Amino acid sequence: MKRIILTGGGTAGHVTPNIALLPKLIDLGYDIQYIGSYNGIEKDLIEPFGIPYHGISSGKLRRYFSAQNFTDPFRVIKGFGEARRLIKDLKPDVIFSKGGFVSVPVVLAGKRCKVPVIIHESDMTPGLANKIAIPSAVKVCCNFPETLDYLPKGKAVLTGSPIRQELLSGNKIAAMDLCGFTADKPVILVIGGSLGSVIVNNAVRKSLPQLLEDFQIIHLCGKGKTDDALKNTKGYCQFEYIRDELRDIFALADIVISRAGANAICELLALRKPNLLIPLSAKASRGDQLLNARSFERQGFSMVLEEEDLSEESLVSSVRELYSSRGAFIDAMRDSNQQDSIDTIISLIVDAANGK
Repeated sequence: MKRIILTGGGTAGHVTPNIALLPKLIDLGYDIQYIGSYNGIEKDLIEPFGIPYHGISSGKLRRYFSAQNFTDPFRVIKGFGEARRLIKDLKPDVIFSKGGFVSVPVVLAGKRCKVPVIIHESDMTPGLANKIAIPSAVKVCCNFPETLDYLPKGKAVLTGSPIRQELLSGNKIAAMDLCGFTADKPVILVIGGSLGSVIVNNAVRKSLPQLLEDFQIIHLCGKGKTDDALKNTKGYCQFEYIRDELRDIFALADIVISRAGANAICELLALRKPNLLIPLSAKASRGDQLLNARSFERQGFSMVLEEEDLSEESLVSSVRELYSSRGAFIDAMRDSNQQDSIDTIISLIVDAANGK
């Protein structure tokens, strides 16, 4: 039996592609272990699958000044030692990393222990964690053709992002029952990212009086970000986070408002859901979501509304425009040649585990 260690965390986007790989790995008879941070979101997402979970110390690597920059390097060093001991004990044949800062010590320890490591970069340009990890990897998977220019030619493989297959088989009626919705109005699904976006949440809630005239709204707000004052608003249903019922909610949604994390937008593409992307501002990030969103806009998959332009008026008008032209977006997504990447990535894992 071959053994694989999966790693990645910090946000759901660094975990869900690993989850997408689980059924195929199980079918192939792999013993699967997961390394994440002690109490990160990855722990909550992985444990329901019964995969052995190992926590290590994790520190964030920042490009900006923070007092934590003086303490987090020690957490990373501690995490490297813990990861190295785990790898020596577990003796994996291969490691697959989806990124996030918790993955860095695991990848570096994997190379030190001479275990082949495959990493996946979702965004247009590699983030800091993956920039550190790339020299230790035997292969680097990516989503966008443009990303190949930023990666070592002998390692780079254009794969796309693994999509959870269960998302493709949702039940609209189950979602209607869950939300108490009717069939007489179309449905907007709002996704502010796994941690929730205060900016997106506030804009949607301010726009509710106008939007609810024509739509019903399912709002995934993020942990601790639901609004009790809106709990009984007709046509509006809010959740902190949805796991098992997400496929049903996707099936019910006519259009989607979303952040522009790479994994999220790849799921929207696979599901052919017309979408309005509100990327995280470059003022609050390295700008990767803006690049992702503009790429999808150029390909005809998405409309884009930047944070700086977000208001009650711009949100409502953009939503109405998106819904009225939804057919064109669906056609563009249907014509896309981007395929699900599970088989491609699994073949890379099998080859690495077999020493090829």
